[in-house]
Amino acid sequence: MLATLWIVATPLMAQKTNDLIREVQRDLAGVQQDVRTLNSKFDEKIAVLTTLVQQAVRESDSSSKGVAVLDQQIKDSLTQQRNLLAAPVASLNSKIEQMSSDYSALNENVKDMNSRLVKLEGKLNDLLTAISVLAKPPAPPPAEGGAAAGGPPPGATPDIVFNQARRDQQSGNSELAITEYRDFLRFYPNEERAPSAQFHIGEILSYKKDYDGAVEAFDAVLEKYPENNKTPDAMYLKGRALIQLDRKSQASKVFTELIAKYPNTEVARKARDLKKQIAGPTATRKRR
Repeated sequence: MLATLWIVATPLMAQKTNDLIREVQRDLAGVQQDVRTLNSKFDEKIAVLTTLVQQAVRESDSSSKGVAVLDQQIKDSLTQQRNLLAAPVASLNSKIEQMSSDYSALNENVKDMNSRLVKLEGKLNDLLTAISVLAKPPAPPPAEGGAAAGGPPPGATPDIVFNQARRDQQSGNSELAITEYRDFLRFYPNEERAPSAQFHIGEILSYKKDYDGAVEAFDAVLEKYPENNKTPDAMYLKGRALIQLDRKSQASKVFTELIAKYPNTEVARKARDLKKQIAGPTATRKRR
């Protein structure tokens, strides 16, 4: 029975197995076809992508070359422009330096010209003064039996004599200025500028370090013209001249008198300072 069943069943099982194998083979063939189709499509896409990549690479290379060429062109253009501008700029700098040098030279020439004009103006004033003096008729001779006059020369005036002395003092002609101040004092002893003329004589002598002569000149201011606008300055400069002569006690007395008479003036302040200096530390200790 079992054998019979086996005999009957075996062909049936074989048939089913064959059908199953054929079905599997068909499925496998379909899968293989699908795989081939996919591979084909993949290959096509890879080919397209490869083409695109190669094209992009070529375009990139072309762009890089274009950028490099453009960069080089820009550099060449800038170099060319710089070379073109170098000569004009150098020429302009040279012109600026030359103009600066010319300006400095011109400035010096102007200063020299101004100095000459000042000197020329002084000489012109002197010439005009001389012409004015010569243009006036000479003074009549003194009456018979009269003494020769010791007054100023014809055409001279207090302004002319005093201003000429001031110009000579300021220009450094000290000896001539002293002579002219003394002439002014001799010709016009009562003129309002007589104290100033005497004071300037003392100034010049102090500058020349003739301190004895300066003290005498300032004494003349204080004795002949005791109250005038030059009195405080004359006292102060007299005290300074006495210090230079190492006559400090006399200088201190002059300063004391100056401070007492003109306490609120600038020269009084200077006199206080000098008085403290010549008093020294000994006087300071005594006051303490």
